[in-house]
Amino acid sequence: MSRQRMWRWAATSTRLVVGAALAVGMVGAVGVGVAANWPTHTHEPLAVGVTPTPADTVLACAGPLLALGRDATQAGQIVSAAPTATVSGSDGASLKQLTEPTAPVVIGSDGHPVFVAPPVDETRSDAAASTSGTVGAEDLRGFAASACQPPLIESWLVAGATTTGSADVILLSNPSDVAATVDLTLYSATGASTPPSGSGLRVDAHSQRLVPLAALAVGEGAPVVRVTASGAPVAAALQSSLSRTLLTGGVEQSGAIVGSATQQVIPGLRVPQSAVDAASAGATTLLRLLAPGADATATVTVQDDTGRTALTQSVPLGADLPTELDLAGLSAGTYTVRVDATSAVVSAVWQTTNFNNGADFAWYTAAEAIVDPSVVAVADGPSPLLVIAGSTAGAADVVLKPLSGATETERVRVAAGDTASVPVEPGAVYRIETSNPIRASVSYLADGAISAFPVWPADAAAAEIIVRP
Repeated sequence: MSRQRMWRWAATSTRLVVGAALAVGMVGAVGVGVAANWPTHTHEPLAVGVTPTPADTVLACAGPLLALGRDATQAGQIVSAAPTATVSGSDGASLKQLTEPTAPVVIGSDGHPVFVAPPVDETRSDAAASTSGTVGAEDLRGFAASACQPPLIESWLVAGATTTGSADVILLSNPSDVAATVDLTLYSATGASTPPSGSGLRVDAHSQRLVPLAALAVGEGAPVVRVTASGAPVAAALQSSLSRTLLTGGVEQSGAIVGSATQQVIPGLRVPQSAVDAASAGATTLLRLLAPGADATATVTVQDDTGRTALTQSVPLGADLPTELDLAGLSAGTYTVRVDATSAVVSAVWQTTNFNNGADFAWYTAAEAIVDPSVVAVADGPSPLLVIAGSTAGAADVVLKPLSGATETERVRVAAGDTASVPVEPGAVYRIETSNPIRASVSYLADGAISAFPVWPADAAAAEIIVRP
C-alpha cells in the first residue's frame, strides 16, 4: 500500500471514530437534558372580570278591562269596558309612567301603562306596580287585580278557556326598543301544537298586541299556552271572562308563570263561604296542571293558614295534556297549594264565588321564590291580604316596610312549610325582607269580588362575567 493511500485510510478512520464519539456524546447530553429539572414558565390566559351595567327596571301592565264582540256587526271589535287604576313604587329611582298603544285599537282606551325605573349609582332599582278595576255591565261583571310584569323570553299562561260563554284574550306587551316575534304553543286535550294564528306574531316596539284565545282553538276547557319570544322579550297576560247563558260569571286578568318546575307553590287561595254553599251545583275550586314534554306524577297538598293539611292527593299527568283536579271539600278560609312532581309542571287554581248572576272568579298562579329584598305594590281592592308561604327548608323572619301608603312596619315569623296571612293597606307599597326564601301573593275577597296576583321577586344583581380576550 502506498504512503498516500495509508494516510487517506488513517484520516477516514479518524473521522469515523471522532464522529461516532461526538454522536454518542450528543445523545447522552440530550438524555441528561431531558431528565434534568429545567426552570419552567406557565402562561395563564388573560382574564378580565366585568360586572354588567344594571339595566332599567321595566314593568308592563295589562291595561283596562276589555269586552269582546259587543257590536254584532263588528265581531272582532274590542272595547274598554272599565279602566284600571295603578299603584306603583320603587326602592330606588322614581318610576316613570308611559302609555303605549294597543293593536288592534281598543275603543275607549289610549293604551296600557308601562313603568320604567333607571339604576341608581350602578345599582338596579327594585320596583313594583299593580292594577285593579271593577266592571258592572250587563255582559261583563266582576273585579280583577294583576301585577305589572317584566318582559320575558319564555312564559306560561295557565288560565282561561275557549268553551261557550268564555271571551278570553291574550295580551302581549313589548316595552323594548325593537320588535318581537312571538310563538304561542297551545297545550290542549290533543297535546301540544302551534296553530298558524299563533305562529310568528309580530309585536312592535313599545306596543301591545291582543290575540283572542279562541283564535288558537275552540272548545277547550283547560288550555295552557306557552309564550316564546325572539328579538325582544314580552310581558304576557290573559284576560278571561265568563257568562253562563244570560248570567255574568266574572272577569280576571292573569299574569304569566315564569317557567315550569318540579315544585310549584300557590299561596293566597281564598275560598269564600258562598263557594262552599254552591259546591253542590258544581266544582268551585279547580287546580289546572300540565307536565310539558314528559309524563309525571304530581302530589298535591293543600294547607290552611294554620299549617294544617286540608287535602292531599296524587295525580298522574300525561305529557303535554292539561289536567284539572277538583279541590272539593275545602271549608271557607285561606289556603296554600303545593305541587311536587316527578318532572317539571306548571299550575294554577281557579276559584269562583258561586254560580249566580254577578258571580266572580279568580286565577291563582304559582309564585316565584323571594330571596333578596323585593317590592310589592298593593292595588286598590277589597280586604287585601299578603299571604306568605314558607320554605320547607326552614323558618323565615319576614319584615314588611312601607314605602308609601302605609305607616306601620309589619313583622311575621313563618315556620318551615307553614303559611302566614298579613292584612295590608290598599294602595300601599311595601319592601319585603326575609331571612329565608318565601313565596307570596296579594289576595282580595268580598261579596261578588275575588282576585289575586303573586309577588314578583326582585331581580338579583348581575353576576360578574369573566372575559378572555
